[in-house]
Amino acid sequence: MRIALAQINPTVGDLAGNLQKHLDFVAAAKKHHAQLVVFPELSIIGYPPKDLLLKPNVINLCAEALQEIAGAAHGIAVMVGYPERNLSTAGRPLHNAVAVVRDGRVLAKRFKSLLPTYDVFDESRYFEPGPQTELTFIDEHPLGLTICEDLWNDEQLIERPLYHLNPIGDLAEAGAQLLINISASPFVLAKNEFRKKLFAHQARRWKVPIVYVNQVGGNDDLVFDGNSIVFDKNGEILAQAKDFEEDLLIVEVGPNAKPPASHPQLPRTGIASVHAALVLGLRDYCKKCGFKSAVLGLSGGIDSAVVAALAAEALGPQNVTGISLPSRFSSDHSRSDAQILAERLGIHYQSIPIEDAHAAMEKSLSSLFAGTTPGLAEENLQARIRGNLLMALSNKFGHLLLTTGNKSEVATGYCTLYGDMCGGLAVISDVPKMMVYDLARHINALAEGQGRAGPIPENTITKPPSAELRPNQTDQDSLPPYDVLDAILERYVEQEKSPREIVREGFDEAIVLKVARLVDFAEYKRKQMPPGLKVTSRAFGTGRRMPIAQRYNPRLSSLGPQA
Repeated sequence: MRIALAQINPTVGDLAGNLQKHLDFVAAAKKHHAQLVVFPELSIIGYPPKDLLLKPNVINLCAEALQEIAGAAHGIAVMVGYPERNLSTAGRPLHNAVAVVRDGRVLAKRFKSLLPTYDVFDESRYFEPGPQTELTFIDEHPLGLTICEDLWNDEQLIERPLYHLNPIGDLAEAGAQLLINISASPFVLAKNEFRKKLFAHQARRWKVPIVYVNQVGGNDDLVFDGNSIVFDKNGEILAQAKDFEEDLLIVEVGPNAKPPASHPQLPRTGIASVHAALVLGLRDYCKKCGFKSAVLGLSGGIDSAVVAALAAEALGPQNVTGISLPSRFSSDHSRSDAQILAERLGIHYQSIPIEDAHAAMEKSLSSLFAGTTPGLAEENLQARIRGNLLMALSNKFGHLLLTTGNKSEVATGYCTLYGDMCGGLAVISDVPKMMVYDLARHINALAEGQGRAGPIPENTITKPPSAELRPNQTDQDSLPPYDVLDAILERYVEQEKSPREIVREGFDEAIVLKVARLVDFAEYKRKQMPPGLKVTSRAFGTGRRMPIAQRYNPRLSSLGPQA
């Protein structure tokens, strides 16, 4: 069977635009003489649609779009993901569905069986799981149709399966000669490598080829990496779609199909994949929210430098404005590093000194602050002045304001509400500080590989990080060294280990307890920050739901008397 994998980038809720994209890809697949074209999960509405699914008219329009696609499917079968009403008198109101359409008719409908409700997924809020799986026949070929999570419950590779069913095994044992999975699987660092291992194992285990079609593009905080792929019954790769961009992949699948003589183009891994995900996520967030340009503060530090470089790549340097906002504590090298960065990137650059505003605010508060020791309140005035000025530029010129805080700062609350946390998108809020350095070096290496100077000045990479809110300040005045901090944060935030467990791994107890306190206390700040692009397994966003008003003591190992 000649199959086209339509790896598309839908916009959530853009039913007319998504419909046209389907029609265009169907037409392209027909030119390649495909018998079947397969689209991703919920492709008509885009993933994740969230509470748009609660609007009855949205469901009506999805059904109308499905009929339009069926009418255009002359001589070719099309698999489309969409929300289908649950006609039962009980249960959730919808199914997460895939329909097979051809020549104006709906030939089959199948429903997702395994509904993820963890991390960023909340499908049990909307969908009723499908009934027992059954085969679907296209031109007498018995196919097993599944949707995303249905392919992820292999008890031989997953330490603790979340479900009691295995739709893939059921379909294979029922006689499916080809398994097709439509998906909307978000990017996480190193996830695609595990995907390939899991899917190849499934193909070998059940002796059935697998076609996996994934969504691509950014939707809010999630980035979808594409990487659609086809395996033969021995788990060998037959074809691999592009990563981080739309693609139409044509492949012959059948008993005699053979892997290509040369290995398909390898997808990006490691820091290269994080870089690609952030650029795509930023580009799509702007495009899908209607922004054509961005503004950000340039401190001369590494975080703002990396965000500026990502923005220039995502939007074009002509659409990015960097603003230096020096105070009395700003060093000469910070100002010059910011200007050098802007010149190398080719972005717009302006300097707005904040000394007059800072002095005016101090004067206004002087009588109320009399007799107190200068400290955090005075330091944060500077951050909030900068936030106000950047928001004014955003309002005046329609720029999206990008915040530049990294995951290590966001985790520990080393950031200022209504100051450096102002903005519409927190680009690197899921990138730990040490990974920010890796990104900077990667960005420079890419430029140098193209015969250009690395845009991020070496001094920005090598100098001690500092907020420069008081004389001779460095981040390590308040925080542990970032390599130590990031190692603790990975265990405490991503792995949910207790301080006691982390200390047993060789970390200093006082430092671990301090970090845990900082993380827990800063929850109120994170609840008010802009959305951030998810690239790790546990981001500060929709997938992490911690209470603000709580008194859990991370030192507790039991409820008895504590030493």
